[in-house]
Amino acid sequence: MSILKRIFGGADKKPATTVALQAPSPAPAQEGRVRLEVSFAAASEQDLVKLTGTTTFAKDAITELASRHSIDGGGYLEIEGSLQREPENQADPKAVAVHVEGERIGYLPGYVASGVDLSASGGRAVKVQIFTEVLPKGLRAEAWAWLGKGAPKWQWSESKRPPMSSGAKVAAHQQSIDAMVADALANGGSRAESFEDGMVSGVHYLQLVEPIKQLKREDRLEDALVLCYAAIAGAEAAARREKLDPAPWYTEQAAIIHRKLGQRAEEVAVLRRYLAACPPDRRNGRIKERLEKLRA
Repeated sequence: MSILKRIFGGADKKPATTVALQAPSPAPAQEGRVRLEVSFAAASEQDLVKLTGTTTFAKDAITELASRHSIDGGGYLEIEGSLQREPENQADPKAVAVHVEGERIGYLPGYVASGVDLSASGGRAVKVQIFTEVLPKGLRAEAWAWLGKGAPKWQWSESKRPPMSSGAKVAAHQQSIDAMVADALANGGSRAESFEDGMVSGVHYLQLVEPIKQLKREDRLEDALVLCYAAIAGAEAAARREKLDPAPWYTEQAAIIHRKLGQRAEEVAVLRRYLAACPPDRRNGRIKERLEKLRA
């Protein structure tokens, strides 16, 4: 059963006024094309890092490398690589490129590159792992490199692959949010109380981002509004506890939907509601600017 069928009590289309919220489950992964991306996930701070630039300039290089090692139909490769600074890189003189068998497969993120112990002319060996998957529009590759000491501590493995398609990534993100909420509630204490304040009909407002996006993609705007207002209520309750301003994203989405539906009065009302929920000294920002434009 999809996320939305779970949220809407199993019905594919249900009137917005009778939507029953249930804990969302991950969306099904979308199958597709082969695209390329190299990445590193943090095992311990900067030991495991995701590469940048892998879907642009490095796409051909990674495709060639994948073909060379017979993983261009989907597979896994763990291989030696090297780090090299590019002091003449006009975009970033501190840039650090990652090379494998003479192919430049990507860069370390800037925040990592600036702290790497590597001279302008020197090199440094690293372990790299690359995953490939054939998606509807082509081959996608993602790679991780281990910068730490000792044997690599990979987040993913040949038997435990990372999400590769956009649908799988959305589902994985939703699972991580669900797990975070469940963990917070289970452990008790002040953190659990804070999360309980953000719950509406058994769902935490943080869990509703992807379902709202999905409903908007399906042009189910009235149903999306129901989830927006549920999330707004949860965000307001959580903000009251912390004496902060509520998360603005849900209000922004509601305002956008009201505008698409030609509901100017409702758009103004939801923006005013947000500002009223903010402490007086925290009412400046995008929401106020949007409201002022409507009044102009």
